[in-house]
Amino acid sequence: MKKYHLYGIGAALVDTEIEINDQELSSLGVEKGLMTLVDAARQQELLDKLSSHMVHASLASGGSACNSVIAAAYFGAKNYYSCKVANDEHGDFFMNDIKAAGVDADFDGEKSAGVTGKCLVLISPDAERSMNTNLGISETLSISELNEAALADSEYFYAEGYLVTSDTGRAAAIAGRKIAEQNGVKTALSFSDPGMVSFFRDGLVEMLGDGVDLIFCNEAEALGWAQSDSLDDAVSALKTISKTFAITLGADGALVFDGKELHKVSGHKVKAVDTNGAGDMFAGAFLYAITHGYDFKQAGNLASRAAAEVVSQYGPRLAGPKHRELLASST
Repeated sequence: MKKYHLYGIGAALVDTEIEINDQELSSLGVEKGLMTLVDAARQQELLDKLSSHMVHASLASGGSACNSVIAAAYFGAKNYYSCKVANDEHGDFFMNDIKAAGVDADFDGEKSAGVTGKCLVLISPDAERSMNTNLGISETLSISELNEAALADSEYFYAEGYLVTSDTGRAAAIAGRKIAEQNGVKTALSFSDPGMVSFFRDGLVEMLGDGVDLIFCNEAEALGWAQSDSLDDAVSALKTISKTFAITLGADGALVFDGKELHKVSGHKVKAVDTNGAGDMFAGAFLYAITHGYDFKQAGNLASRAAAEVVSQYGPRLAGPKHRELLASST
């Protein structure tokens, strides 16, 4: 029996969520619904212009894979997370936050000088999130941050597609996949964002290698990968690079492929206020489920319900008791 259900790797970001309207988004020159990499100066410029909104802001540890790993941990999985933070206040905040969630990491490792990554998440009235991310020291996440022993003692290795934007981060994801393959650990990858598929396709191909065991993506990412407007084409394209996959469809639920059969997972009607973290929650709940005896259809149902709960509130996380409620209602 493996020590960990899930070993994740990704950026360590401290999220600041701010409510904003579409006119303000436009005036700030922010592209709606996407993750945009920015430097520290641009991020500070946005914060300065949004200073009057800060009373509504909330702070949380974030990063796509981090959100998924923490979600899985709150459901009951035992997980490890590899990342890189700086020796600063935000770095301490991030590490304390994931430790409080019960996730293992290199808590005693020496932190480097620099700035911990930050993500400015702008939430518009239709619940869409637009992210402006300064990776900070996360941009130098590398093979050095891998814990080979912990990875080899895990059921799944999970990498976020955002790592494709960093040469060292991409190399770490590739090395992690190879270590996983050598030790019988299943491999999973999230496409993370339509921009990753559109602008970093060659890097994602490198990260995929000869194929992975599980891919998470949303409909836009799936269609972008297939370079088609047909979901059937997207399903066919994903089958060539992964043994199994899950395509989230927003309010319409998801499609999950278990290697033999494609299952339609129903959506759950809620009043959406913030879509930040919906895909991350889906992946975290799904990974918890398939490492705890659920079949793919059951895992998809739990993940769909959990994602719906997340979008009905602000922030990418659910309170601890809510995970137990979701588990109780899924059995």
